[in-house]
Amino acid sequence: MKDFPKVELHRHLEGTFSLETLYNISKKNGLDTPNSFEEFKKAVQFPKNGDPDFLLFLSKFRTDWYRSFDDVYQVVYNSVKDFKDDGLHYIELRFSPEHFSLQNNFNRLDITKLVVEAGNAAAAEIGVELTYLLTFNRSKQEEEDMISLYKKLMNLALPEVVGIDLAGDELNFPPEGFKRFFELVDSDGIPSTIHAGEVTPSSQIWTAIDTLHANRIGHGTSAINDPQLQTVLKDRGIALEQCITSNYQTGSWVDEQNHPLGRLFKSGVPVTINSDDPFIQDTSLSDDYRKTVRYFDFGVEELKKANHIAIDASFVSKERKLSLKNEFDRKVQAFVTKYAL
Repeated sequence: MKDFPKVELHRHLEGTFSLETLYNISKKNGLDTPNSFEEFKKAVQFPKNGDPDFLLFLSKFRTDWYRSFDDVYQVVYNSVKDFKDDGLHYIELRFSPEHFSLQNNFNRLDITKLVVEAGNAAAAEIGVELTYLLTFNRSKQEEEDMISLYKKLMNLALPEVVGIDLAGDELNFPPEGFKRFFELVDSDGIPSTIHAGEVTPSSQIWTAIDTLHANRIGHGTSAINDPQLQTVLKDRGIALEQCITSNYQTGSWVDEQNHPLGRLFKSGVPVTINSDDPFIQDTSLSDDYRKTVRYFDFGVEELKKANHIAIDASFVSKERKLSLKNEFDRKVQAFVTKYAL
């Protein structure tokens, strides 16, 4: 599965760090972390086969790693370089400028340009197609602050930034609280993906689509309980970015073998396979691919179709989608030939 080409739409940069780089930065900056690498690994990652624990999962996200722009550059550059080990063909990598800036009050615009520069350099080196989504966190940013920062970020006119992501606490900060922000995003013609229906009912997915004009839905597991919503997702081509391992570890869907991804896919709902936060989870995107094969009986054709869905749901131009799909199909054929499938 590491060799199978993959298109990923839902991965947080803050959850996909290079472990070795993070360890070296923590030592350089004198952070209160274990001295041995093995103990450091245990401290900063969710136990791979541990019981679901949402609060423990969230506790692994820290904003105090960085003390300089060079720290940010190194962790981004080395993290993207590691993508070569997971067979990525194209990825829309999401990140929060606020995350990298908070501890030191770095300029958010400078940080955004720095992250894109570092990511681009690494992606070019390993031959991965890479674009970015800017994440806004509803549990850490007021709507007015989001609007102000969004306007400044859009003025940067970075061509690699292709969309907006709304993340954070679904339960206490429902999507309707960000209507004005997403009216602005929609009026600018910027595509958006919204975390909804991960730990909340399908009503939040409806709101994300009808009120916030979401083009894609992050997770959206509760769609399995709403046949009418499934019809709308099919008719409008709104893809769900699903994450089997992440949903288990956070406790949002603990029965991996009956995760909605398999049933939704087979019923024609556009679903995609994603890792979410592989560094935090001590997993890889390939692990989630193995689970789709094992639990849902996906073969090459099903995996190919899921990736075509992801390309169609991506936030790039029609021309780029076509070239991504053609090159992806060539890579799949090479994979089939290599393993005599």
